[in-house]
Amino acid sequence: MASNNTLVVPHAHAALDQMKYEVAREIGIAIPQDGYYGDMATRDAGALGGNITRRLVQMAEMQLAGRASR
Repeated sequence: MASNNTLVVPHAHAALDQMKYEVAREIGIAIPQDGYYGDMATRDAGALGGNITRRLVQMAEMQLAGRASR
């Protein structure tokens, strides 16, 4: 079975990675330096993912609002 985790914009990976570190720093979660998330608490991982999703939705809403006002 193929993975559905492919990015629509391939070079967006770096921007998403940067956002992950920014959001983690804002909410006080330490990102593992070795890249292994197996020791991260489920609550922290969920908070991180939820905040990233919230930020992405806000960005999309702002873009759509900008297009609608033109």
